[in-house]
Amino acid sequence: MSINQLIFRNLKKNLKNYYLYVFALIFSAALYFAFVTLQYDPSMNETKGSIKGAAAIKSASVLLVAIVSIFLLYANNIFIKRRSKEIGLFQLIGMTKDRIFRILTVENFILYFTSLILGILLGFSVSKLIIMILFKVTGINAIATLHFSGRALIQTVIVFLVIYLFIMLMNYTFIKRQTILSLFRVISLTEGKVKKMSVFEIIIGIIGIISITSGYFISSKLFGGDFTSTMELFLAMIFILASVIIGTYLFYKGSVRFILNIIRKSKNGYLTINNVLSLSSIMFRMKSNALLLTIITTVSGLAIGLLSLSYISYYSAEKTAENNVPNNFSISNTKDADQFTDALSKNNIKFTEKKIDVIQVSANLDSILESKLDASAMKSSDDLPIPVISENSVKMNLSEDETVFTGYNDLLQRFMTLKESGHIKFNTQHEEIPQSYIGLKKDYIISNYFTSGGFPTAIVDDKVFNKLKADIDPSIQRDSTIYIGIDINDEKNLVKANEIFNQNNLNDGYMNSSRLEISNEQKQTMGLIMFIVGFLGLAFLITSGCILYFKQMDESVDEKPNYTILRKLGFSRSDLVKGIRSKQVFNFGIPLVVGLLHSYFAVQSGWFLFGTEVWTPMIIVMVLYTVLYSIFGILSVFYYKKVIKDAL
Repeated sequence: MSINQLIFRNLKKNLKNYYLYVFALIFSAALYFAFVTLQYDPSMNETKGSIKGAAAIKSASVLLVAIVSIFLLYANNIFIKRRSKEIGLFQLIGMTKDRIFRILTVENFILYFTSLILGILLGFSVSKLIIMILFKVTGINAIATLHFSGRALIQTVIVFLVIYLFIMLMNYTFIKRQTILSLFRVISLTEGKVKKMSVFEIIIGIIGIISITSGYFISSKLFGGDFTSTMELFLAMIFILASVIIGTYLFYKGSVRFILNIIRKSKNGYLTINNVLSLSSIMFRMKSNALLLTIITTVSGLAIGLLSLSYISYYSAEKTAENNVPNNFSISNTKDADQFTDALSKNNIKFTEKKIDVIQVSANLDSILESKLDASAMKSSDDLPIPVISENSVKMNLSEDETVFTGYNDLLQRFMTLKESGHIKFNTQHEEIPQSYIGLKKDYIISNYFTSGGFPTAIVDDKVFNKLKADIDPSIQRDSTIYIGIDINDEKNLVKANEIFNQNNLNDGYMNSSRLEISNEQKQTMGLIMFIVGFLGLAFLITSGCILYFKQMDESVDEKPNYTILRKLGFSRSDLVKGIRSKQVFNFGIPLVVGLLHSYFAVQSGWFLFGTEVWTPMIIVMVLYTVLYSIFGILSVFYYKKVIKDAL
């Protein structure tokens, strides 16, 4: 057989066995080329005035290179080790190591760069769709075009050429370092199999579970008022990160075996075919793959968590804008309000206007706070400046000694929890006015311009309000003491009204604000972040799924003789397949569940910093990630079916 025939025979064989590697290589090249194309697409220029789209994408492309590089190098490492016996046979028939390396180089060159070309073509064909998705999630009105970028092509080729050179260096080092004997033993040495679980492993397993649990527990207390200083909060975050990562490693190193060993012993030696093919196999495999599984789990949790938080902020954009600006437009200057309403009238846009007098009053809230405020972070709770409005502004009937708070969000509730009732005091320049606090409403009445620090607004009796107003402290007053809220009667005219608002230079983001503008800005910013995190998360999902799939391919070859033995013992093919399904549920399910738990507790500890809605965005992200991740588990079951068929 000639060298050329040998190369093409090996290519055909390897493509058949490692088709998912080729798919992942094509996918990686397509993903990277399409991503880089965004940097040089002319339509991206229209985003530079509002979001730094190209700069953010350029930064994210560096992370994408890291993900793709690690995956391809790791996949090649598995690929070359699976061919160790073949390389050993080449040496036995007289081939030199240099000649074997040249054969592998040619094979890899054809396979790698053919996949690269296909990936670039695929990336180019979907680049317009990706830009359309970006414009959709960021709310940018621009036309997406199919644009081929020469600079993106050059950048992609250079990046993948460098990765290819590293792969060749890895292969050369592997071939040079191995003897003929070691090449025939390299597969058996890659997976350590432990016969009996030691006391040390049991201790490691228990410590792993305790470490993860303690990290989760501290994360649930992170913003609950238990940490009263910035340093304590920082140290708590470091502890959570360290305990969860170390605990995850120890979990795979010993906890999984510890738990499964308890399950196996509880069966008193009566193991079903499912137990033999799932529990027993996983007990010996996960320990040797602890570091890999820790990385996959940690990064998966990070990706899910970041995507959930960005989606929470994106999903909550309209509600957040409504909390900041209760009406369509908020203006705190009579002159500006008259200018805007005149412009609306000239354009035949009907509107509703309301005016509310707002004063700032120093309040003593000690008796209604669940815990004392941190004096280093904000003013003392016995001297808090809060906005006060009259009951007439909201059509509410209160007695002279009653006060209701309104406009309170989940973020402030974490740091300043209020009781259901109690007594408070308002302090003017010359007297102290006691009041009975009778409840809290979440509705926002005035804009965030008046609610310094996000404190709630106090609603009092009209007589009390006039009394406070007559003796206010000028030093704590805002530049304006009037809130003017303007609502557009017909929602169809809202966009036009917003254009008029901006054209008159009224939107200063301080005294005057547009709810639509705030919502759009948040959607643009968080939409871009969500797009980038989703893109990187998808890349990691595909690469990590492929890596786990490759590991299952390795294990299937090692376990192939076991299937023959089990078949001779009387187990049917369907029995073996059921056992394989259970095994794959554990192999893919354990890293997935642990990653989801990591992300869940991370999101729960601080979601309120990002938005007002948590469950819907988080569940959507987790379900989508689970569905995509499960595809690789299903593919591995199909591969095992083929192995079982060959073994029988």
